Amino acid sequence: MTVRTVDVEIHDDGLARITLRRGDAGNAINLETARGLLDAARACERAAVRAVLLTAEGKSFCVGGDLREFARLTGQALEKHLVAVTDALHEALRVLAAIDAPMVAAVQGAVAGAGIGLAVAADVTVAADDASFTAAYTGIGYSPDAGVSWVLPRLIGPKRALDLLLTNRRVPAAEAVALGLVSRVVAAEYVTGEAARTARGLRDGPTAAFGATRRLVAAGLTSDLGPQLDREARALAAAAASAEGREGVAAFLGKRPPDFTRGPSTS
Repeated sequence: MTVRTVDVEIHDDGLARITLRRGDAGNAINLETARGLLDAARACERAAVRAVLLTAEGKSFCVGGDLREFARLTGQALEKHLVAVTDALHEALRVLAAIDAPMVAAVQGAVAGAGIGLAVAADVTVAADDASFTAAYTGIGYSPDAGVSWVLPRLIGPKRALDLLLTNRRVPAAEAVALGLVSRVVAAEYVTGEAARTARGLRDGPTAAFGATRRLVAAGLTSDLGPQLDREARALAAAAASAEGREGVAAFLGKRPPDFTRGPSTS
């Protein structure tokens, strides 16, 4: 499937690659791109992919919303347009968060506004050493979208989140990894390769267990300990009884690498 501003390739081995293709516009998110991301997310959901790799063409990962598109509208027309953009973008993020497959993002250059939301939505975010992050919203009189107001306080704490959201200061890659905005930083020429290597490793892992782990971590952010312990117990019991769990234990006892891409083994 190809969308003009977003491509998604789903390989037979279960790896999906979503690529932002507006490099000449800093991969700014217009309505077409937001809808393209939603189409890509739904394609991943339908195909029950095992891992998702998110990349972007050009010098910048994503500079946020397409202000040139927004500036052509005023009043209720602008409000209606922005609702359409955010509805599609937010649903794409919801779909990607709900599937079992973990997501890896390769991030380079400028990352601003909703671009931050896309970058940190990944379970593993690999940043190039030339990447920089700027919230940018309040600098133009806007407020956050793309889950930024939800994710940032949970990643870096409310004080630091407000610092970034209110001052719009530029955060270089080295500070971003220290803050916890990204998982790791590599030289710019290696960022896509490192992210792809990570995604391939996750593709070969226990997808259902990954999904359960993602949901446990998300639930634990707003849960008391008691209910979280109950969730962990139920999830662990289900994982142990699953084909993945049986294969993992059989491989461990058989002193061989597990193969989570095939059925359970008793060897």
